[in-house]
Amino acid sequence: MDNEYNDTVHYLYNSAPVFEHVGASAYKEGLSNTLALDEHFGHPHTHFLSIHVAGTNGKGSCSHTLASILQADGYKVGLYTSPHLVDFRERIRVNGEMMPKQYVVDFVKENKEFFEPLHPSFFELTTALAFKYFTEQHVDIAVIEVGLGGRLDCTNIITPILSVITNISFDHTQFLGNTLAKIAGEKAGIIKDGVPVVIGEDVPETRPVFEAKAETMRSTIVFAQDKPLVTSARVNAKGGRDYKTKYFGDIHYELGGDYQDKNANTVLNACMMLMDKNVIRDVDSVAKGFANVCESTGLMGRWQTISEHPKAVCDTGHNVGGWQYLAPQIAQQPCRRRRIVFGMVDDKDIDKVLSMMPRDAVFYWTQPSNKRAFPVEKVAEEAKKQGLVGRMFKNVKEAYKAALADSSDDDFVFVGGSSYVVADLLA
Repeated sequence: MDNEYNDTVHYLYNSAPVFEHVGASAYKEGLSNTLALDEHFGHPHTHFLSIHVAGTNGKGSCSHTLASILQADGYKVGLYTSPHLVDFRERIRVNGEMMPKQYVVDFVKENKEFFEPLHPSFFELTTALAFKYFTEQHVDIAVIEVGLGGRLDCTNIITPILSVITNISFDHTQFLGNTLAKIAGEKAGIIKDGVPVVIGEDVPETRPVFEAKAETMRSTIVFAQDKPLVTSARVNAKGGRDYKTKYFGDIHYELGGDYQDKNANTVLNACMMLMDKNVIRDVDSVAKGFANVCESTGLMGRWQTISEHPKAVCDTGHNVGGWQYLAPQIAQQPCRRRRIVFGMVDDKDIDKVLSMMPRDAVFYWTQPSNKRAFPVEKVAEEAKKQGLVGRMFKNVKEAYKAALADSSDDDFVFVGGSSYVVADLLA
């Protein structure tokens, strides 16, 4: 079975252009393929309720947390996210369980005659696969994370009961525009007629864009920044976060990372909306969902502890918006020596991210096993311009092993810069 499954995933990667592998050439503008696939499978997305989550950063954490809360409330929950870290099937889960390998194999075997002439992108095919699977599994509700942007994303055929836009920062500017207002306009494309929307974070450039779109669509809009439901936050003994909240009591969040405080406030505002709609029926489900998000949904790579002595953490934060939180948190770790294993892919602002690095760290430059990776030599060269000197390693595993070998028990090791660096580490 494993061989057949691996061959099928290999086929999906190689017959349909994959953004993670080839970048811009995999991006297909327009929804014609998505609509053709949707028609072919009998409009599966109309058979379950959905929540749609967009944003530059935080959409993965928010999607998994909302799914965990809905599971705690007794629903059968579909969860569609991207990219995956180790196994393709991480993208499509029901109550935290990945879809069976056989299902992926059968889907391709039975439908490739139909889809091959369309030349769909990998993400178009994967979205069709997810919606079909959720329908056949009779999920009550699915949390659907946008792939890229919003307006033209192939997930945007759904009419959800709630839309969530976490935040806007510069990422994928070649598709979404080179101003925050333009990027917000693309993300605001998920706001549907009469469907309420929660905006996690906004800035003076993006707020009017969201307000105008919500008004056009007659959507109730809530800006989570204006409604702080988290009243205090601190790190707990397990490395997660402890929150005091306005309406939900004390919450223990299984996810660590300073940036989760904003995500938590976004999720709590979304929960208020879902309680108003009587979707969340038991207020205790909220705290339960926060406390068990990794067990409930299989989430990995969010300020995840991978070693205790020395303390080592990995995180998928991969752009300037993510590093605004990661860099200070790394700098604040109590330790004798900070060691950073770092690589990036080529559509990110590497200079800006490197400028945020703690100056006193020891660096291990590397590259993920991805066609879009910055070559390690390029990373080292860019870093050197900024006065950051480190050693070069041809892969993540070697870089991490070297960092551990150099460390004493009271050092701190961070591994990241890209989801693909974390994927290589966890694989």
